[in-house]
Amino acid sequence: MQDVFIGFTSITWQMLLMYAIGGALIWLAISKEYEPMLLLPIGFGAILVNLPLSVVWEHAGANGFLKILYDMGIATEIFPLLIFIAVGAMIDFGPLFKNPMMIFFGAAAQFGIFATMIIATLVGFDLKEAASIGIIGAADGPTSIFVANLFAPHLLAPISVAAYSYMSLVPLIQPPVIKALTTSSERKIHMVYHESNSPKWLKVLFPILVTMISGFVAPISVPLIGSLMFGNLIRESGVLERLSQTAQNELAYLVTLLLGITIGASMSAENFLTWKTFLIMGMGLVAFIFDTAGGVLFAKFVNLFLPKDKKINPMIGACGISAFPMSGRIVQKMANEEEKGNIILMHAIGSNVSGQLGSVIAGGMVLALVPLIFIAVGK
Repeated sequence: MQDVFIGFTSITWQMLLMYAIGGALIWLAISKEYEPMLLLPIGFGAILVNLPLSVVWEHAGANGFLKILYDMGIATEIFPLLIFIAVGAMIDFGPLFKNPMMIFFGAAAQFGIFATMIIATLVGFDLKEAASIGIIGAADGPTSIFVANLFAPHLLAPISVAAYSYMSLVPLIQPPVIKALTTSSERKIHMVYHESNSPKWLKVLFPILVTMISGFVAPISVPLIGSLMFGNLIRESGVLERLSQTAQNELAYLVTLLLGITIGASMSAENFLTWKTFLIMGMGLVAFIFDTAGGVLFAKFVNLFLPKDKKINPMIGACGISAFPMSGRIVQKMANEEEKGNIILMHAIGSNVSGQLGSVIAGGMVLALVPLIFIAVGK
């Protein structure tokens, strides 16, 4: 008779709290439409894995279906890399080609990654854990998962949840930071956009050259950058249209679904409800704020050297994060609110596209530099 009620008698307050967290993520996905493709499966996975006996993860010495998915897709890093192929097929680097200067905003907006790494080491995390936490600032979920799985797999769940949660909250995080660092007159700056088409040879050659250069400079980054650029090459080749559309839609949706529920399944109460989780969530927010601030302040610095008629709207700098195209749309909305008819969308998208590339390169730099630092200090 006791076995009949084992499900009820096994419930702990930690499980109940995880049900609440999973329910909150599902509520955000459905009610607020915050990254529903990810937060909904993550929330449901968190509920599943915290049910009594956790048979979806492991039972009677055998792996459950979610543990099998985790081993196949997360532990092997296949899911994040497939997502990168899909994302690469979605990206049009045309706005970046028309204004190559935007690449510097994609670099400046990665400031949050390295600032947060320093903060994480100061509060007690080791270098690999700090690097995994800092990469939340890339505003790029697959990069966060890839780096965390290599350097700190025990922190994968809170890092993934933080990365995707704050990505969905970009419309709430960025505007206050932007307004705090800019004046109304700066936000009203107009930028001229000249429409032109980039040659096809440039669009085809770009992903190939980026991959090769990355392979020479930081070979460990090739899986990340190579997957992204392969997806982009499929898009720009012009001869694989159906495959490009499949990557952008079916592949992206299916892998995102499996990725989300698998991440949720790693949120068992004993692993997730720790003081480190709360620190990671806090530092993830700090990383996003520093990213936005870094991009805006860099734009203001550049303006010091530009003539009045060539000034850059500093809000463009905030688009240098990888939250594409959300960040670009937010900045355009803010520009229009300051002055009706101020269209800076294409410049914002150019900066946003550079952020996609910058986040992956930053992730590659972290993957390359952290092991070297460990060797240098004799660890």
